[in-house]
Amino acid sequence: MTGPAFTRALVVEDLPGARAWLTAALREAFPGIAVMAVGTLSEALASIQPPPPLALIDLGLPDGSGIQLIDALRRQGADTVCVVATVFDDDAHLFPALRAGAQGYVLKDRDRATLADMLRGIVSGQPPLSSSIARRLLRHFQPMPAEPQDGVPLTPRETEVLQLTAKGLTLNEVAQALQLSRHTVSGYLKDIYRKLSVGTRAEAALEAARRGLVSP
Repeated sequence: MTGPAFTRALVVEDLPGARAWLTAALREAFPGIAVMAVGTLSEALASIQPPPPLALIDLGLPDGSGIQLIDALRRQGADTVCVVATVFDDDAHLFPALRAGAQGYVLKDRDRATLADMLRGIVSGQPPLSSSIARRLLRHFQPMPAEPQDGVPLTPRETEVLQLTAKGLTLNEVAQALQLSRHTVSGYLKDIYRKLSVGTRAEAALEAARRGLVSP
């Protein structure tokens, strides 16, 4: 579904260079657009009456977080399309921004033309997401195999070795079943014992049963 191009936008960015870059990308994406650019959260909050149709928002502002602005727009029922423009590519920033109502998340590692293309895509219903952010979102919703309950991850191969060991197979039998050398399996077991804080095969078997890898 295609909607009209934006005629007005708000840029919230404390660094002058980045502020100019975001403003230029908006003007390239939507010629003739009126852009208000501010550098603090307080200025931004004072600029959302009436709410802008589009806002490019940095997260790390000198007097707060851009997430507070996104939340304020959502609470007042604004239809503003909020796009985060930031250097933060970690879950601790990404997911709170999306939960607050951000409809796009782009990193400041793109050239102006690329960002302009991403912004134009909003009109045709394409959320502006940096490729690394899109991959992070996909990974987040994929099941994580062999994640122990204590939060220390076992690799898929370590899980196989633990499962076979817990079933009573000897070191040589595990090596034969997995087509590995005895030395390699011994190395896996050493890492497994360290991760699980156990010291014997019996303790490892109990831990495997607790994790549902084998029947008690």
